[in-house]
Amino acid sequence: MTDAPHPKVDELIDVLERLRAPGGCAWDREQTHESLVQYLVEETYELVDAIESGDDKEMVEELGDVLYQVIFHSDIAAEQGRFTLEDVAAHMTQKMIGRHPHVFGDAVADTADAVMESWDRLKTVEKPHRTSVLDGIPQGMPALALADKLLGRAHKVGLIDATLPGAINVTDEDELGPLLLAIVASAKANGLDSERALRSALRGLQSEIREHEIESASDAGIIGTSE
Repeated sequence: MTDAPHPKVDELIDVLERLRAPGGCAWDREQTHESLVQYLVEETYELVDAIESGDDKEMVEELGDVLYQVIFHSDIAAEQGRFTLEDVAAHMTQKMIGRHPHVFGDAVADTADAVMESWDRLKTVEKPHRTSVLDGIPQGMPALALADKLLGRAHKVGLIDATLPGAINVTDEDELGPLLLAIVASAKANGLDSERALRSALRGLQSEIREHEIESASDAGIIGTSE
């Protein structure tokens, strides 16, 4: 019998199971998927900070915290008879193999753009219930990240050309950062909420995207009928 390929991962799983077992830690036993959400969000942001700082020691710690959250949620679900950590890993393995036919199959995708096109195409097949490019986008994302995502989707459906510079053409992040900060500072000085204002604008953009999708589908239907 060979040794486990990841003994420290197995050890971490054992520690979590002992903490949540009868006679273990009362706090860990009381946690639910819902009560852990705040910690998952916090640990994720701490990991982002560690990645941006480039500190390997911090990355090891924060990656461990995020990994622990995955194991924690899986253990709660296993105790309820819903699914296990193995189910999570098996699903992700199947998903990654299926989404990379250019690696595990005979498909060809030689560039990153080609890979993304293939990824989107396969996602559409896997999730036929999604009728809009907006489906599946978490609305709780930070406003700037959500804006970037939505502009990409607006470009995808042909509503805008996201490759063209807007009214303010900024080509360098060292220039962009201070500009964004200046906008927020101006908003604060005038008693405005930057986050709320951007989210309001994004709701408008999402409405425009959905309307554009409906119009495009309608036009396609008319063309199909005329033929």
